[in-house]
Amino acid sequence: MRIRDYQHWLQEWDRSRTWDRVLLSHTLLHALEELGEVSKLVQMLEGYRPLNPPDENAVRDLLALELSDLQVMIFKVAYQCGIDMEDAMRQGQAKADARFPDPSTGRADRDAYWQRFRSRIDALETLPPAFSTSDE
Repeated sequence: MRIRDYQHWLQEWDRSRTWDRVLLSHTLLHALEELGEVSKLVQMLEGYRPLNPPDENAVRDLLALELSDLQVMIFKVAYQCGIDMEDAMRQGQAKADARFPDPSTGRADRDAYWQRFRSRIDALETLPPAFSTSDE
């Protein structure tokens, strides 16, 4: 399916239910809700939260559905604003290519990212506790 075809399908699907007649801000709130669901599942896959359900593949399946729900809301924001997502995504590709034109720098960029990340984690280890549990 082409991106533009999907966006047109969604707009017609919403229109047939009159769901195209909602405030843009409410669509954005729904998108944020879906992003929260995506975040929770990613945290499970990274080990920050326990897997629920306890099967990683089941969590990935849930993540796929939540990503789809998030995509629906993003495409809805776009059609509510008169933005063609296929054109927008082409512009995004051009922006990324212009910003990072040389793929051979990717590894060095990634290594620098990990070094900054490790430095931040190390700095957190040296912070004093935020709250004391003693009665002193």
